[in-house]
Amino acid sequence: MMYWLPWAQGFTLGAGLIIPIGAQNAFVLNQGMRRQYHLLVAAICSLFDVLLIGLGVFGGGAALQSHGVLFWGISLAGMAFLLIYGAHCWRRALGSGQALALDGRERGLKAVLIGVLAVTLLNPQVYIETVMILGSVGGGLDGNEKWAFALGCFTASLVWFFTLALGAARMSNWLGRPLVQRVMDGAIGTLMWLLAGKLALGLMG
Repeated sequence: MMYWLPWAQGFTLGAGLIIPIGAQNAFVLNQGMRRQYHLLVAAICSLFDVLLIGLGVFGGGAALQSHGVLFWGISLAGMAFLLIYGAHCWRRALGSGQALALDGRERGLKAVLIGVLAVTLLNPQVYIETVMILGSVGGGLDGNEKWAFALGCFTASLVWFFTLALGAARMSNWLGRPLVQRVMDGAIGTLMWLLAGKLALGLMG
């Protein structure tokens, strides 16, 4: 029997946390815009969401909250990555049109995989949203309701990341224009730095 109410709760709450723009979404958008392994990137983001949401719903949230040193380490590594990635985006935004085009062709599978794993595993916000928030809500449910809630979260993640990747790829002819691409790179670079600043404030607070 399908438990539609907890499934809908999981889908709605999961979508509400996943959809707002962040490091993962910006990376998926960027790859979709360039049509570079964008479906693979969406699949990896969804896969790790499934793993982390499952971990949180079935008991891992409390364990992560109790390891302050681990969370600090993830936060510091994430800040470093966001600063570097933001600088890379701004370098593309301020570079010549030829350099911008060459950068798009030269970015291989290895670089894309490292990037998507970094914005996922070195992003404390991912753990807060999936393991802690979704985990605490879903963890309070019983039996099949817990599974239905988790499945709703998984569905929201799959729908969103693949919609974002496919939508960006479909609009790539417009998004790939040099001026639009520069604006996008500048906006993404700024976002990365703002997220790094947010992490720093959170650690100091």
